[in-house]
Amino acid sequence: MLQTVSEPRADGAAGSVAGAQLAAYRFMLKARLLDDKFAALYRAGKIHGGVFIGKGQEALSAATGVSLKKTDVFAPLIRDAAGRLAFGEPIIDAIRTYLGSALGPMRGRDGNVHRGRPQTGLLPMISHLGAMISVVNGVLFARRMKGISGSVGVASLGEGATSTGAFHEALNQAAVEKLPLILVVANNHYAYSTPNSRQFACADLAEKAVGYGVGSHSVDGTDLAACLATLTAAVGNARAGHGPQLVVADLLRLCGHGEHDDASYIDPKLKNSPLGRDCLKVAEDFLVEEKIADAAQLAVWRSAAIREIEDAVAIVQREPSPNPFAEKWRALAEENLNELHEE
Repeated sequence: MLQTVSEPRADGAAGSVAGAQLAAYRFMLKARLLDDKFAALYRAGKIHGGVFIGKGQEALSAATGVSLKKTDVFAPLIRDAAGRLAFGEPIIDAIRTYLGSALGPMRGRDGNVHRGRPQTGLLPMISHLGAMISVVNGVLFARRMKGISGSVGVASLGEGATSTGAFHEALNQAAVEKLPLILVVANNHYAYSTPNSRQFACADLAEKAVGYGVGSHSVDGTDLAACLATLTAAVGNARAGHGPQLVVADLLRLCGHGEHDDASYIDPKLKNSPLGRDCLKVAEDFLVEEKIADAAQLAVWRSAAIREIEDAVAIVQREPSPNPFAEKWRALAEENLNELHEE
C-alpha cells in the first residue's frame, strides 16, 4: 500500500516528510530531463554558448528550493535547475533563455545562464565566484530597512568560490550584521579541473564557518533525505534569527564542467566512491523502498515530464529572436515598470 502524499508545490515542501521527499524528487527528475534536453540541443547546434548541467547535484539543489518560501530570496547557479524549479521558475523561462527567445525573462539580451526574475526573489546570476553572496546580503539589508521580516536568502556556490575575496567579505558582512543568509556549497571536488588539494588546506570546508562566527552544516549531497533535513534545519536557524548558516554538501559532478568538457581529469577513484552515486537513482530507490511510490508511478512522472519539456521546446522554437534594431535599450526593471503603468 503506497503512502498518500500531497502534490508537490513550489512554496516549501509538502506537509509530511514523505511529501517533502516526493516533491523534491519530482523537481530532481524534471531538472535531469531538462538538462538532458539542453545537452541534446547543444550537440545539435541549436544552442549558442555553453551548456552546464547539474547531473549529480540535483538532490542538494532541489532540497534548497523546497526548503524556501516564495517570499524568500534565492541566488542559484548554473547547476541549480532543480532548485530553480522548486522555487517556482517555469520550465519555459529556462528554455527561452537557452534558445535566445525574445520572450524570455532576459529578452535574449544576456548569456544563456544569467536568467532570473528579481521581483519574485529569483536573482539572475552575475558570477559563480562568490559574487552573488553580497547581492543576497543587499536584498536582505533592504528588506530589513523596509521593516520586512521573516524572509531568508540563499546563495549557491561551489567549493572554489570559498577561496575568493568576494566570499570572505560578504560572509564576514553577513555574520557581523546577523543576516538571515544561507550559503549552500556544492563541494564537487573540482573547481572546473582544479582538485580540492590545490584549493584549500582545511579538512572540511564547514570548518571555515568557525572563523566567521556562523553556523555550519555538513551533508552527504548524494542523499536527498539527508539534504532535505540539513537544509530545513539551516533555513530554520536563519529564519529564527540565528544569523548566517554555511551548508557544505559532499558530492561529485557526474559530467564535465560543461558539455564542451569530457571531465577526463576527474579521479576514477572518486567516481567509484560513494560520492559517485547518482543522487536521482538513490532517491528513486528510497521512494520505492519506503513505499512512497512504485516503479509504475515513477515511469508515469518521467513520461509526463518529458512531454512537458518537449511541448515547451516546440513552443519556444517558434518564437522570435531579439531584434537589436527594434530593441528598447533600457533596463528591464524600467521596462517592466512601464508595462505595469500601461496596464
